[in-house]
Amino acid sequence: MTTASFADDPGRPTVAVLGTGIMGSGMARNLLAAGLPVRAWNRTRARAEPLAANGATVTDTAEEAVRGADVIITMLNDGPAVTETLTAAAGGVRPGQIWMQSSTVGIEATTGLAHRAAGLGLVYLDAPVSGTRKPAEQGTLTVFVAGPSSARATTRPVLEAIGQRTVWVGEDPGAASRLKLVVNTWLINLVNSVAESLNLAEGLGLDPRQFLDAVKGGPLDTPYLQEKSDALLAGNLDPSFALSMALKDARLILKAAEESGVALDLVAASAERFARAEADGHGGQDMIATYYAGRGAAPDER
Repeated sequence: MTTASFADDPGRPTVAVLGTGIMGSGMARNLLAAGLPVRAWNRTRARAEPLAANGATVTDTAEEAVRGADVIITMLNDGPAVTETLTAAAGGVRPGQIWMQSSTVGIEATTGLAHRAAGLGLVYLDAPVSGTRKPAEQGTLTVFVAGPSSARATTRPVLEAIGQRTVWVGEDPGAASRLKLVVNTWLINLVNSVAESLNLAEGLGLDPRQFLDAVKGGPLDTPYLQEKSDALLAGNLDPSFALSMALKDARLILKAAEESGVALDLVAASAERFARAEADGHGGQDMIATYYAGRGAAPDER
């Protein structure tokens, strides 16, 4: 497959996707479906290889992936993984390339990565996404972006391919990551509220579906409550957002809150639940597996 250059076709920037896990692979497929040339890399090549069937050029190294790309997207687990990948890719970058850093890495790491980008001459966009597996696969993510407005024209077809909505937060790198932490605060507390409600229903001898039916269609209902509960009760814990990643994000939120003088009691409790569930072997499952952290011993076993 021959990749195009944005200079040759301003509607088709070539995109390097670094990190093709649950989120990155869905994003890459939507970029390809939109007609954009994609160069894909993952530390474990086998996880990127299926994208070749969709038309992606799968590379052995991050350096090879970014060489010739107009836009670089990183979708990795955490700040250290992004830093390591950028170091590995540095030999292939060129001044003026746009780097969309879409991993959730927290405020401190975002600032550090922006400095690294400046040193390499890259145009840095702080661009975390809101959404899990299904929105990534369907191209319906919400993308929060902070960075120079001069990058908007080049990234427009990229953003339109991966998301249903782009929220430009400002030009200051870090502003989008701060907003993402706020959004994930809501998500993390919500999923633990779902889990605890199901825990209590069972503990009181109720069928959890009675609870779901009681609130269904009313002001206390949400699609998220029904979806996550149905998946859990059906035994489907395939990760849309892995519990270990939710724990990582909860810790990033707590660090940001502490540094800003805000007390987040619910997130602290959520992080504790996630940690218990992870210790019991649920880290690779969907974050609704936090449910298992609330299943104590039966009264006659205590």
